[in-house]
Amino acid sequence: MTTSDATAHSGSNDLPITIGAQLTADRAVDTDVCVVGSGCGGASLACRLAEAGVRVVVVEQGGYWGSRDFDQRELHMLAKIDGGRGLDTSADGGAAFTYGNNVGGASVHYWADSYRTPADRLQQWATRFGVTGHGLQELGPHFDQIERDLHVHVTDDGYVNTMNRKLVEGATALGWDVKRVPQARKGCVRSGHCMQGCAYDAKQSQLVTYIPRALAAGAELFADVRATRWSSTGPALTGRAEQLECVVVDRATGAPTGVRLTVRAKAFVVAAGGFATPELLLRQPGLKARLPHLGEHFFCNPCAQVHAVFDEDIVQWRNIPAAWGVEHFRLATMKDGGYVEGGYLLMANQLHPATLAACLLVDGPRQREIMRGYKKLGGTIAWIDDADADCEGRVWLEGDRRRVHVPLDGGNGQRLRDAFKKQAQLLFRVGAKEVFFGDVHDTRLTRPEQIDDAVARLDLRPARHVFAAPHPGGAARMGPDPQTSVVAVDHRIHGSDNVYVADPSVLPTPPSMDPSLTIMAFSFVAADILRSRL
Repeated sequence: MTTSDATAHSGSNDLPITIGAQLTADRAVDTDVCVVGSGCGGASLACRLAEAGVRVVVVEQGGYWGSRDFDQRELHMLAKIDGGRGLDTSADGGAAFTYGNNVGGASVHYWADSYRTPADRLQQWATRFGVTGHGLQELGPHFDQIERDLHVHVTDDGYVNTMNRKLVEGATALGWDVKRVPQARKGCVRSGHCMQGCAYDAKQSQLVTYIPRALAAGAELFADVRATRWSSTGPALTGRAEQLECVVVDRATGAPTGVRLTVRAKAFVVAAGGFATPELLLRQPGLKARLPHLGEHFFCNPCAQVHAVFDEDIVQWRNIPAAWGVEHFRLATMKDGGYVEGGYLLMANQLHPATLAACLLVDGPRQREIMRGYKKLGGTIAWIDDADADCEGRVWLEGDRRRVHVPLDGGNGQRLRDAFKKQAQLLFRVGAKEVFFGDVHDTRLTRPEQIDDAVARLDLRPARHVFAAPHPGGAARMGPDPQTSVVAVDHRIHGSDNVYVADPSVLPTPPSMDPSLTIMAFSFVAADILRSRL
């Protein structure tokens, strides 16, 4: 491998990472495997390969930030580690996207929820979508290993804040199944700043787990470097890809600096995340025409949030975000072919002041009134399982711009309304004096009897609510048939000899839980396949 020895030391991690500002002239490197992206998919795969003796180069378009850079200020950290600086939305403004744009990907700002893929979802992927080699038998040992590596465990009561205690109280009173949430943490200090990156290196993101291990085993990582196009022996990424062209970007603006990095490799793995992976593939000439399902079947778990005023102080952002989760409604209940209820995971919410204010689409005086009482504000959030055909979105290119559609009607609309109802019921059950939705019409409730009518009247059209969407995937889904999928069950792009995908883009549907462990376990499968072929 021929690269400079220049390294970047930013933050307490002090990782040997080459950043864009250090690349002042065009460069070419040679390696066994080139990985695009350093989030849960790319970092775990790079680590597994590097520790097996495979030469690995990782290119990451986002910047490198270490824990000393995490100042726990919401606006600063949005600009550093959130894609689109936290302002990216679906094409119609209906969904607000939260995703990573940094070394470590979204794991740097995630809540550290760490669920294994439910057996029912793995079975569905096998029987309905033909995804073989990724069942309980294959993934079980990988889950065991990942949980050890990331110190995944359920926390004790000392990590349960007031809003989580209310969640447990309300769910229990209503007869709903509520369980402790597995957490990827080690030495947590309960700061409550998980969404701004852990300044204490306690949250077990890729930044403090698989990336340092990969680098220690000899992998090389370039930050502020955007992959653009492959050179291959056949058109539209058919045959063998020989090299990947990348551009160095200015971290402050995202604009190319004019410097290029070329990576020549035996195999390439796209692990750029649920948004950037389909975008990169859509930019490859002729690939969409050859694989018509590229960009289709997109999901992102749009979230219904409900807020409440209590008599006592809540201070919802203290301690860890989601110590408990209501799994009672994880699977949608259907009857006679019609929707009845469910299809979401319900948790206590954790919104810091600026983020909460941004989620309130009410007029200025009302927003000030709400925020003056911030300490007494609590709330819940429901992660919608947008798994059915009428819930799917899509990703496409409009000129040079990535565009995304997220439907808020159909199955998603039914799930959103039911989630609003259930959250309002729970909040009133635990003593809420007022429940409100933060919608542009400022819908407020003071009695449980108002719930059904108010929720039925909620305007779900775009820009009427803030529906955060944190878990993108599906737009390069896996399956055996190139006419209905993009990636084969060995993670290789249909028709390509050596370009693979290992991130949530390959998942046929959402896993109905936080996807981080699913992504890593799938990436372990991909790494083992690659290692055997190399």
